[in-house]
Amino acid sequence: MNYMEELGQNAKQASHVIAKAGTVLKNQALQAISDALRFRTDEIIQANQKDLELAVKNNMTAAMQDRLKLDQKRIENIANAVLKVAAMDDVIGEEVRGWVRPNGLRIRQVRVPMGVIGIIFESRPNVTVDAAVLCLKAGNAVILRGGKEAIYSNTCLVEIMRQALVDTGLPADCVQLVAKTDRETAADMMRLNGYLDVLIPRGGAGLIQAVVKQATVPVIETGAGNCHVYIDNSAELDMAVAIADNAKTQRPSVCNAIETLLVHEKIAEKFLPAIQNAFASHDVIIHGCEKTKEILGESVIPATEEDYFKEYSNYEIAIRIVKDVREAVAHILTYSTHHSECIVTQNMQNAEYFLNSVDSAAVYVNASTRFTDGEEFGFGAEIGISTQKLHARGPMGLLALTTTQYRITGDGQIRR
Repeated sequence: MNYMEELGQNAKQASHVIAKAGTVLKNQALQAISDALRFRTDEIIQANQKDLELAVKNNMTAAMQDRLKLDQKRIENIANAVLKVAAMDDVIGEEVRGWVRPNGLRIRQVRVPMGVIGIIFESRPNVTVDAAVLCLKAGNAVILRGGKEAIYSNTCLVEIMRQALVDTGLPADCVQLVAKTDRETAADMMRLNGYLDVLIPRGGAGLIQAVVKQATVPVIETGAGNCHVYIDNSAELDMAVAIADNAKTQRPSVCNAIETLLVHEKIAEKFLPAIQNAFASHDVIIHGCEKTKEILGESVIPATEEDYFKEYSNYEIAIRIVKDVREAVAHILTYSTHHSECIVTQNMQNAEYFLNSVDSAAVYVNASTRFTDGEEFGFGAEIGISTQKLHARGPMGLLALTTTQYRITGDGQIRR
C-alpha cells in the first residue's frame, strides 16, 4: 500500500463516521475550527511567512504572492466564512422528491454525502479551509493537496482543523493533507480509484488539464478563467469603464477576473483612451489588435493568437476591436474557458443575443465578472467554479458536494 492509498483508506473509514454525524455535531466542529483559527492566528502567520519568503526567492509574481499571503484580517475573514457555512441549512437528509407507485411502493429521493472528495489546488491557502469545511458540512471526508508554494501554511491550517475535529468527537482523518508535493504523489491521487468518489482540481489551466487528462477517478473541472467583457456600441461610457476596470484590476490573480476586452468598433475611439487611463493606475500591460494599437499608440504590445487564449492572472490584458456583438460572441466561443463573460450594453436585443449565444457557466449583462463567486451568489464558501456541465456548473456550494439516494419502502411487494 503506497502513501496515497493509506490516506485514501483513512479517509474512507472517516467518511462513514462524518456521513452519519448530525447537524449539531457538524456545526460544533465548524465552530471549533473557527475558534481555533482565531486563537492560533500568530502561528498561521508564522507558517505563511515561510511560504512567502520562498515565494520571493522563487521570483513569484506580486499578484501570485498576494494570493498566497495570510494576515490577521484574511485569517479573520476565513474564520468568519467557516461560521457562515455552519449557519447554512444542512442539506443532508433533505427529500428532493417523493411519490407512491400504483403497487404501493413509496419512493423518496434523498440528498446524501458523496463520501470522499479529493481537492488539488494551487497557491491560495484560504482554499484549504474553505474546501475542508464545505466538505465537512456536506458530510464528506476530504483529502487536500495544495501546491508546494503553500506547504507550510497548509500544514499548519490542516493540523489546526484536525485537532478541532478530535476535540468535538469526530475523526481527525475527516480532513487530511497530502504532505508530499512531488508529481508522483499527485499522479497517485488522480488514480485513487476505490477511495476517492470525486476529484476537484482548482487552479490554473495547466493543473486542471493535467488532472482531466491523467485522472482515472471522476473529475469536476473547475477554475480556468479566460473571461471576457464585451463593450457594445450602445454602452454607457462611464459604466463600461467601471465594469472593465473592476473586472481586470480589482483582483487580477483570481479566475473570475477578465483576460480579454472586446470593444465595438463604433465606440473604440472614445472607450479605449478612457480604459487606458483607468488601467494606468495599476500599470496594466495591454496586448492589442492593430486597430487598438492605432488608437492607443506604441505602448500597446501587438496581440498574438496565443494572447487571446492566455489566462494572465496578472495586471495584463488582451484587447480586440470587433464589428458587432456577433463577432464578439464568435471570439468568446473560440477562446473562452466557459467561466464568466459580460456584455455592457443599453441594447436589450444585443443583451438577449449574448445571453442566448455564449456557452459559459456565468453570463452577465452590465455587471462585473468578479461576482462569479459562491459568497456573492449567496452560497457561502465555495469549492470552486465548475466550467463543465455534468453534475455541477458555476460556483459550487454545499449542494454540489452531495449526491442523492433513492429510498424505497414497501410492505412485501415482489416483482412479477
